Amino acid sequence: MELTKFIKIDENSRVPKYQQIIDSIIYNISLGNFIMDQKIPSINMFSEEFYLSRDTVEKAYSILKERNIITSIRGKGFYISKTKLISKVNILFLVNKLSTYKQKTYNSFIQNIGPNSHTELHIYHCDENLFLNLLEKYKSAFDYFIIMPHFKDDNQKHISYTLNIINKVKKIPRNKLIILDNTKFAKKIDGSFIEIFQDFENDIYNALKQALSKIKKYKKIMLVYHDKAIYPYPRRILHGFKKFCIEHDLDFEILNEIYDDMVLKNGDLFITIEEADLVNLVKQTREQEFKLGEDIGIISYNDTPLKELLGITVISTDFKIIGQTAANMIVNNDCKKVQVPFNFIDRESL
Repeated sequence: MELTKFIKIDENSRVPKYQQIIDSIIYNISLGNFIMDQKIPSINMFSEEFYLSRDTVEKAYSILKERNIITSIRGKGFYISKTKLISKVNILFLVNKLSTYKQKTYNSFIQNIGPNSHTELHIYHCDENLFLNLLEKYKSAFDYFIIMPHFKDDNQKHISYTLNIINKVKKIPRNKLIILDNTKFAKKIDGSFIEIFQDFENDIYNALKQALSKIKKYKKIMLVYHDKAIYPYPRRILHGFKKFCIEHDLDFEILNEIYDDMVLKNGDLFITIEEADLVNLVKQTREQEFKLGEDIGIISYNDTPLKELLGITVISTDFKIIGQTAANMIVNNDCKKVQVPFNFIDRESL
């Protein structure tokens, strides 16, 4: 069958053969080499043409059918489907973790991108190799690549990038690239592309400065920053906190976690990042009969509906705006850099 001339299978590639079949068919659809309702090679024909096992081709075709990219007609064979997927703009959304905050960004993006797109979400768990593999696997299959770049080193500490990551991302055409959330990473990529970012060091510094009059009523301020974590946070948060405390002559301490037997004192103020630390701290505050917002203060990093319900003061970016802005810039073909607002939201816990 003439269509096989467009299919490329690389024997030396580490990408599984079934995935190469999937990627090649999607790529050829995007180029117009395969059109709607066009018949494609049978499993046996494909297997014989490229010296692949029947199981390999069958697995690829099964995944393509699940994604409505091809369809099978009994007794006739396989055909390119008349699906919205192919005619839509295809977007790859790479997130380091699926936290409540990242979910907000993704949901907002989906709500605003409109009906003429198809978005695939993949989570790479701050893992460099997984991230690189995903980019390699899908490098030809998508019209846009949205990246929220946060990684960890061998010591479980946050890093914004490695040379391998930067080199891989530089291969993405700039008109297809959207970088969210990490301006330190974006500065390593040349050219003009969409960037929507937080400035972690100055964000926490400026937000705490808004709360300075209330913070000063406490005797000591503690930032709970996990030095090693499954999903580490940028160390620029730490730098901004220290800068704020030193500049305003505040007694401060960096804690690795909220321990189960914390020594709490009247006049302590805690800034928590992890949800588990916030829950543990509120629990111990109640058990030791301190009054939250008077004896013990709490500021939490990043807002959630539950924190609002419980009256927890927060410093937070607007994750909905990140997703909304990214979607609008794609739809309007508007390429620029945008810093997301970061706010101090005063509630009963301070």
